[in-house]
Amino acid sequence: MASWLLRRRVLSRAVSGIIHGNVEPSWLQLELKIGCLNRVFNVRQYGSISGTNKFDVTDLTCPHKWYPAARRKNRKVILHVGPTNSGKTHGALKQLESSASGIYCGPLRLLAWEVAKRLNKAKVPCDLITGQEREEIEGAKHKSVTVEMADVSSEYQCAIIDEIQMLGCLTRGYSFTRALLGIAADELHLCGDAAAVPLVQEILNVTGDVVEVQYYERLSPLVPLKVPLGPFKNIRTGDCIVTFSRYEIYKLKRYIENGGKHLCSVVYGSLPPETRTRQATMFNDANSESDVLVASDAIGMGLNLNISRIIFSTMKKFDGIEMRELTIPEIKQIAGRAGRYGSKYPVGEVTCIDADDLPLLHSAINAPSPTIERAGLFPTYDLLFMYSRLHPEYGLQQILEDFVENAKLSDNYFIANCENMLKVAAVLDQLPLGLQDKYLFCMSPTEMDDEIVSQGLTQFAQNYAERGIVHLREIFTPRTLEVPETHTAMRDLESVHKVLDLYVWLSYRLEDSFPDQEVAASQRAMCSMLIEQFLERFGWQKPNSRKLPLRRISVSHLPKEVRLHLQ
Repeated sequence: MASWLLRRRVLSRAVSGIIHGNVEPSWLQLELKIGCLNRVFNVRQYGSISGTNKFDVTDLTCPHKWYPAARRKNRKVILHVGPTNSGKTHGALKQLESSASGIYCGPLRLLAWEVAKRLNKAKVPCDLITGQEREEIEGAKHKSVTVEMADVSSEYQCAIIDEIQMLGCLTRGYSFTRALLGIAADELHLCGDAAAVPLVQEILNVTGDVVEVQYYERLSPLVPLKVPLGPFKNIRTGDCIVTFSRYEIYKLKRYIENGGKHLCSVVYGSLPPETRTRQATMFNDANSESDVLVASDAIGMGLNLNISRIIFSTMKKFDGIEMRELTIPEIKQIAGRAGRYGSKYPVGEVTCIDADDLPLLHSAINAPSPTIERAGLFPTYDLLFMYSRLHPEYGLQQILEDFVENAKLSDNYFIANCENMLKVAAVLDQLPLGLQDKYLFCMSPTEMDDEIVSQGLTQFAQNYAERGIVHLREIFTPRTLEVPETHTAMRDLESVHKVLDLYVWLSYRLEDSFPDQEVAASQRAMCSMLIEQFLERFGWQKPNSRKLPLRRISVSHLPKEVRLHLQ
């Protein structure tokens, strides 16, 4: 940890050229009233420490009691479960459209965008709320949100939680658990994999909700092929080749395009969401020259893709800890994207590049997904605040570590992986920030293993602590734009986009202290444009392809450390 902190200090000025501040410090002071805490958490339900009158705030065995508004409702919960491309979400969305008020909670910004667009097109005014967007429609009584933004204080006639099986996700599962237990709706529709059914039923046994399960079958056939792809000349229009690293994605794109028959769109997780959408749109467009897709498992949800055949280049992926085989749910989720119902490919096919991978593919396609056994939980700020009162000498890192170590859980729950949050907390504990501000920064969309992103968060937090305000400087201007020319430059431009995204996220929560939201949004759009131009230029080009004029960005506006990455 010491060496990691030293590296953070060395890099702490890496994005200082992007931001600057010019006012005196202003501190946000938190004053929580014990009565408010009692109402929110019903602390009398926490187990008492033997022999004392103190409450054990680490007792998380009854998380359903944290949400009194939902418990006052006699909710009807309908589980819509089935494989990919089974129409399980369609019926729930029709019910949402016909309801007087409602909320859709999705796992991705792309899904929230899509549902908001659908409802507004159907003349049902719907707000869009994600961590980085707010689009309010006059008179709207419906919301489409990312699951982390689910409002558990309002009441709705109808609510949807999409991809409910993600409540078992090690890092994000707690957001789905919060929505499941906390949304106060007359009808709550849960869409996802049947593997979540037993756990959801058990969790809701104690809430008094009425639970109904509706099973769906796939609408179009999915055929696992008995032979591998063979040579790359067998690639055809409508194919999607799946691999699990940026390097392999670009290598396959170039290899396929050098064959002279196909142009490739690419989709992977670190691309900006709007870029992923446009790449998918090009692939889906019959009039586009892009007729093959090279993608990561990011296609597993959130994008409507007209894929004829899924081809796995490998059945292994690095999950951040180790190289491992794909799980059955991962294989089924990706393979199921072939043969979308209503598309020009009524039958989906799936195969591998390597014949040795076919047995795993076939067994996974024909096997049920393993039952999800536990749902994620994570302590709210109020719980950590109460815990900090017992240990006033602790910083947030120590509070988190101790709380997680001592948390008491029922068999249905686990504490979410908070390794990234602990890294953020270690940086923030060196700054004169209150616990509430530290918690906010810890919950931000930050990847501390990405040096440019961690630099951005560190500099934002430092300026906020020292001055109370964080301004953003323009780093991209129309006359000084440069399309990245190497993979390294492209990767770092994606990281700069994440820093700008982080600023927008913070601006919605600390509006007065992060006032340059419009600048950040416009700079983010320019950054996306450069990324898209790189994608268009990388690889083989047809002789008469129209190319965008080369424009250059001056890197003199960037701090030295970032310039070294981008040059």
